[in-house]
Amino acid sequence: MLEANLLNIDPPDHTRVRRLVARAFTPRRIDNLRDKIQAETDHLLSRIADQEQVDLVAEFTVPLPLTVIGDLLGIPSEDRLRFRGWTNDLLAPDPAQPQQAKHAVINMERFMVELVAAKRAAPTDDFLSDLIAVRDGGDQLAEDELVSLAFLIFWAGYESTVSFIGNAVLALLDHPQQLAALRATAEPSDVALDELLRYAHPNQFSIRRFATEDITIGDVHIPAGDMVLLGRASANRDPLRFPNPDTLDLTRADNPHLAFGLGIHFCLGAPLARLEARIAIGSLLRRFSRIELAIPRDQIRWRSSFRERGLNALPVILGD
Repeated sequence: MLEANLLNIDPPDHTRVRRLVARAFTPRRIDNLRDKIQAETDHLLSRIADQEQVDLVAEFTVPLPLTVIGDLLGIPSEDRLRFRGWTNDLLAPDPAQPQQAKHAVINMERFMVELVAAKRAAPTDDFLSDLIAVRDGGDQLAEDELVSLAFLIFWAGYESTVSFIGNAVLALLDHPQQLAALRATAEPSDVALDELLRYAHPNQFSIRRFATEDITIGDVHIPAGDMVLLGRASANRDPLRFPNPDTLDLTRADNPHLAFGLGIHFCLGAPLARLEARIAIGSLLRRFSRIELAIPRDQIRWRSSFRERGLNALPVILGD
């Protein structure tokens, strides 16, 4: 039930479903969220302003996207961190608990089915209620498409943004000259944001695909039926496409990165993710003139996930 989403379907079903959900992510609707995102950002930064040391992941990069997409969909606030816990179990399960990922999927599916039922019984002013009205009124969404779509929008609407903001801040701390240059601007420009997306985006692979027939790419033979994972991170560091690909250069103008994919499956939430990252990073740099790691760089720990490169924590010392 969680698999029948935009990532895994093709036209004509993909065209039909994407057209329905695209109304939530129009440029105008996303821009209308700017004030709300800024207010939530200011609230979170004010809350950590007096702390001598803070974990930016726990106190900033997680709650901001989680609040924004949770409010957009109408997810009860008390359920959001619970869902985040299941996400962690799925992306980075404990090797000592081999059933952890399976249980996470079961819990997420049950949660989404129950949430859709609750919204259907008592609609509220949110996008999930709008999707249910479309499904029940015109029968343009099958029930599994509806549940799977709600799951995708919620998960994708915060998970990658959480990790990207943390990765981007760490990348800037690793490159003091680039950080200083960015501080001189009001907020990250499109050029600077694209370079951070290329350099520090958390998604290491595209969504899995399967060979429908035997195929040979270069010297590699792929039998029909084999699963294929495309190395998005490798593409974004391709030396044949990007000069000095391992260098963070916030002035890099020619930057066709694949952080949000390409073609018909280009990330529908890209404008929202860009807006959240722009406001979060810009506001953080404006609010604190001093941001430095609170622990040695080699003690920074990453989540143990092959799919997503995100930080477990980002302990920093902040100062005005």
